[in-house]
Amino acid sequence: MIGISERSATVPGGELRVWEKGAGPGVCFFAGVVGLPRWLPVLDRLARAHRVAAPSLPGAPGGHSADLLDEHVDWLLAARDAHLAAGTDGGALIGASTGGALAADVAAVWPKAVGRLVLIAPFGVFDEGEPIADIFAQRPSDRSPLLSNRPDELDAYTAAASGDADETLEWDLAMQRANNAAARLLWPLGDTRLATRLGRIACPTLLLRGADDRVMPRSYAARMAEAISGPTTIREISGAGHMAEFDRPEEVADAIEEFLAAA
Repeated sequence: MIGISERSATVPGGELRVWEKGAGPGVCFFAGVVGLPRWLPVLDRLARAHRVAAPSLPGAPGGHSADLLDEHVDWLLAARDAHLAAGTDGGALIGASTGGALAADVAAVWPKAVGRLVLIAPFGVFDEGEPIADIFAQRPSDRSPLLSNRPDELDAYTAAASGDADETLEWDLAMQRANNAAARLLWPLGDTRLATRLGRIACPTLLLRGADDRVMPRSYAARMAEAISGPTTIREISGAGHMAEFDRPEEVADAIEEFLAAA
């Protein structure tokens, strides 16, 4: 991975990996439901003008075990530990999907820790009248088409690069651990009771969603924007599914850059 540095950070619970690229104002990225098994093109774009740091969340590839995270406060503290490990305190925090739920909570509980917040199709709230799709109850063949408008490319992104049987097994186990960790955080129904804390988010916030998101109903972004106390903007990314940062990296990066550059 050209130009990307990697370091290990010791946090309560174990070691986590931090990938970094670029120079300039710090931006922290919390990845979504599949974690960050590989660097993403959207982060390359952001690294042109920022130091982008992507710490691995518990259970995700490069992260420590999520087995002891039983209560939501455990997840919240682990997310804050990852945020501190990124070294971007007070800067921008971007969270996608499952990472978005945790990023929103970090901004709510530690308001001075986040200067600007970007949430890409975040989990954390739930409306029984418009339920979120259950991403954990899908057949393997149905999961990528549910998450992305580029399912074949998503399959390749989450697949082992090596043909070695042992390395492939280890990779597959890591991806399964990421899925289990996301389920541990979000089960059931994707509701972390974030709705009770959204009003504590006072920093400028950008809510991004893919126009073709088949996981999160469109109304959820408006509901969250209404509850957040700080100035909030909603942007819809054409041609993108739930993983807008994967499906349309250039468009997502453009929206984020515009938001971060705003006075």
